Amino acid sequence: MAIEYREWREGDDLALLEIWGGPETVQAGQFRGTLAPSGNAPWRRCIVAEDVVDGVAIPVAAAVVHEASLHPERLWAYIEVARDHRRAGIGSTLLTMLRHEAAKSPSGVSKLRCKVEPGTPGAAFAEAAGMAPIQRSRLIIVDPAPLKLPVFGDGSESAASDQVEDLATGSVELSDVVGRYYTAVHTWDSPGELSVAMVQRLFLDDLSGAHGAIVLRAPKASAFGHGIAASRKGRLEGFAISYAQGTPGTGADADGTGSAGPAAPTEVFLGHEPKLGEDEARAAVRDLLALIAYQHPVMLELDDAMTALRAVVEPLLETGKAHVQGSETLVVADPA
Repeated sequence: MAIEYREWREGDDLALLEIWGGPETVQAGQFRGTLAPSGNAPWRRCIVAEDVVDGVAIPVAAAVVHEASLHPERLWAYIEVARDHRRAGIGSTLLTMLRHEAAKSPSGVSKLRCKVEPGTPGAAFAEAAGMAPIQRSRLIIVDPAPLKLPVFGDGSESAASDQVEDLATGSVELSDVVGRYYTAVHTWDSPGELSVAMVQRLFLDDLSGAHGAIVLRAPKASAFGHGIAASRKGRLEGFAISYAQGTPGTGADADGTGSAGPAAPTEVFLGHEPKLGEDEARAAVRDLLALIAYQHPVMLELDDAMTALRAVVEPLLETGKAHVQGSETLVVADPA
């Protein structure tokens, strides 16, 4: 077997697809989309390995490393080798080449990260390369009516409308809380500075697939803290952003049957004001989940770092009122 290495060229995706077949994991399917010609805006280096037989070169593996505007403290990396060419040192050679390229990245960042599925060859390769998990993520389907509906204030419709509000996704107030929450639950892989415009683009505008937002507010009196002038809205304590089915949203496509079958779950990004205490955060998330999943199933992307959401959802998993869709995803990275 004579293996040669070169830069990615147009048409390599089709040639490799014939050799690779369908992606073995969800993560592989996502990362295949990052294989593209090398460039500097954004910075990316992509390498192809060819098996040369009787003078004919056939692409059998590819690897890419690239910078990211979100989570800029590490570089994303991905390597895939055809099944019949594994355990021949190709993947290790490609990783060495990626690390060589990473050492010259314009940002000065050289540490790598990737997403793998536990128990797969990709996970084993990453572990052998010295990468370790820094986060676990699961897609959770929550069944309808998983929690008792909350009672707000004196239980009247007026009291409920004071605390539960449909809010425009263009709201600066909403963007502020969403951005700070996302940062707070990603201390393990900092997203960098998130401007209101960036939060809008990533989570709230039409291109993100955002369909609507419901927020939970504290009682009106909390706006001043002394129980006076209670006409002012209470502070925003929690949010639930829904995404149109089949759009990227927070990173997962909704999966369900058509209108003739069971209702497809709605993808939701659920979070809270990060300054809340632990009990307050759990209560805010619980109340919103009870409301949004009262009649229809919802799908949540749950990272282990989302402690308040985990505290609410994991008991539902134990009682069968929620279940994990697909396999877990591990974010693995070079040592800090």
